[in-house]
Amino acid sequence: MRKFSAAFINLVSLTVNRLPVRAQMAIGDFLGFIWFDVLRIRRGVALQNLQNCFPEWADDKRISTARASVCHLGRSFVEFLRLPTAELDDYSNHFDIHGLENLQNAQKRGKGVFLLISHIGNGDWATVGFSLNGLKLSSITKEFKWRPLNDFWFHTRQRFGLDLIPDRKSSLTILKKLKQNEIVGFMLDQFLGPPIGIKTLFFGRETGTPMGLAVLVERSRAPVVPALTYRLADGRTAISFEPEIPFVDTGDKERNIQVNTQRYCDKIEGWVREHPEQWMWVHRRWKEFRH
Repeated sequence: MRKFSAAFINLVSLTVNRLPVRAQMAIGDFLGFIWFDVLRIRRGVALQNLQNCFPEWADDKRISTARASVCHLGRSFVEFLRLPTAELDDYSNHFDIHGLENLQNAQKRGKGVFLLISHIGNGDWATVGFSLNGLKLSSITKEFKWRPLNDFWFHTRQRFGLDLIPDRKSSLTILKKLKQNEIVGFMLDQFLGPPIGIKTLFFGRETGTPMGLAVLVERSRAPVVPALTYRLADGRTAISFEPEIPFVDTGDKERNIQVNTQRYCDKIEGWVREHPEQWMWVHRRWKEFRH
């Protein structure tokens, strides 16, 4: 059964990779249409989130933005299907990378680098662009209980050098990678409550955000480089490495975690304001933070 599933996935992947990029985008948009306009899965969540963040917008703008964000999730799914059989040589022109010197300069300090990333664009597909530039990235991920799905999830994402770190007891592994001057990606735009999350503001509204990045920066003083990934109109993926976010040391460790986590949230909020149609509005980002 497992061999049959792998063969079927590879067949689908080969088929998708042979389609023109415009056709792949159209399939993703169709999946988004089915999700948003037919099945209407979390449509209300997306629209409420947009109402809270952009109360000045007209209703039709919120609806079109929510629909576009779901269509981008559909495109991400299609792009994920490309990964099992994609070859680097075939995709050298599919990425537009800026600010690579910001990452290189941070890595020259020899303390490793944290990449601040978000659910804008498609980070999994961006790993192909990383590999094309000789960059190796580690990222924290959840494990699935169903073994075949877990194996597929890990194998597919690791094909281009992405090293996946299971989220359970990941701190020591991350610190070891930093000592080897490696790059570790952190996503901070999903809700997480206590004890691992910390109370922050996002779009001026109270929420919970993972504190792990600030905790590890406090311990290691590794630089944090923001890395924005987003899709361009022609189907290519842009990867922009921005200047390092300096660590603010208030003299109090608990305060440091609070202040710096908020700074990371503020950076991501700025990205979402620039590319609202590509962020994951269906996520329940503003759950009640309960101690």
